[in-house]
Amino acid sequence: MRLDKYISSQRTDLSRADVKKLIRAGRVAVSGRAASDAGLQVSESDEVTLDGERIEYKEYLYIMLNKPAGYVCSAREGNSPTVYDLIPPELNRRGLFPAGRLDKDTEGFVLMTDDGQLAHDMLSPAKHVPKRYRVRLVEPYRPEYATRFAEGIEIDGGEKCLPAEAFPDEEDPFSFTLILHEGKFHQVKRMAHAVGNEVVFLRREAIGNLEIPPDLALGACLEIMHKDVEKLLTK
Repeated sequence: MRLDKYISSQRTDLSRADVKKLIRAGRVAVSGRAASDAGLQVSESDEVTLDGERIEYKEYLYIMLNKPAGYVCSAREGNSPTVYDLIPPELNRRGLFPAGRLDKDTEGFVLMTDDGQLAHDMLSPAKHVPKRYRVRLVEPYRPEYATRFAEGIEIDGGEKCLPAEAFPDEEDPFSFTLILHEGKFHQVKRMAHAVGNEVVFLRREAIGNLEIPPDLALGACLEIMHKDVEKLLTK
């Protein structure tokens, strides 16, 4: 692709016009030689540098964000802070979006990516990719919840859920682990309401076979390496 497009696609802070100015200023090099033409054709195998620092080309970007409560999964919603505010400049670029949103008061794993096909596969109910949640309730968890969820519970309006798995917390009678294979609007809260209970805390801990590391702080994020991306779709 063109050199100016190559750089601007990897750096969200630089437009193609900005890149052309940098090239004219002699600050861009390709394979060790100063570049003079913004239209120069480059590929992933070329070493492109800006001010001596290599710009590594990545077709898609995958970021694991440990979302805190209070942040919305959208570009802007009123005065609420958004998940985009938590992405550091070195990981930010055009086209990123949250694949699988969480409610404002829910915390945990949000995947930020620009790979639309992977997001579709990960979220499609037909793919049955599991999403694991930690849930705490107002009233104690009851064993019959597992049976009702496994049968595919009907939530308000008669909407039927896919079968889900529930596992009680042996140390906390109010908490349990829930594994879903879809992502309906406010689904966990609506499922709890359908069994006569209410959610007071909700956290998504894993997508597929990829879970948030214990040392990833709330509000922090990390880039998911290619070898781990496939775990997002592992059943």
